[in-house]
Amino acid sequence: MSQRLFTLPLIVVLAVGVSACATKKKDLPPAPPMAPITAPAEPIAKPVDKGVDTAKVGTAEVPGSAADFVAQAGSDTVLFPFDSYELDDEAKATLGKQAEWLARYPGIKVTIEGHTDERGTREYNLALGDRRATAAKNFLAAQGVSTSRMTTISYGKERPVAEGTDEAAFARNRRAVSVVAVAN
Repeated sequence: MSQRLFTLPLIVVLAVGVSACATKKKDLPPAPPMAPITAPAEPIAKPVDKGVDTAKVGTAEVPGSAADFVAQAGSDTVLFPFDSYELDDEAKATLGKQAEWLARYPGIKVTIEGHTDERGTREYNLALGDRRATAAKNFLAAQGVSTSRMTTISYGKERPVAEGTDEAAFARNRRAVSVVAVAN
């Protein structure tokens, strides 16, 4: 019995000691100091013209980039009337400019996303979003963009750009968006 009284406290002391060692935190070295980021007072080198308009490179869009696509086409988005996938004249004009840009950059692919407002069932809106994306794809194809460069996806009402339940928000969410995939 006395051996038991001696063994039990010994086991408890050893268990506490082992658990204390297991949870001991290691001291890490301090993080390196961060140097302040400053812009150079003057340009380091003058850009070399290699057939690319560099006038806008430092201030706006790099030619062939997604930002250039939006700037040249006027928008990456076309809007639709309620419960419709018909392209109006404004949408056709925007898609025409998108087709011109895509013709200049034949190696770039585009994904056309179809979206709807929140009214209607999920299934209905996914189908309508698909019809909107397909309408935009078909218009681009008619303008000469190869269908092998285009994919479509429907998000239905799942990715609104405007929150709210008024007509202004609904109108902004009824759209097809052309997303360019720029190769690295």
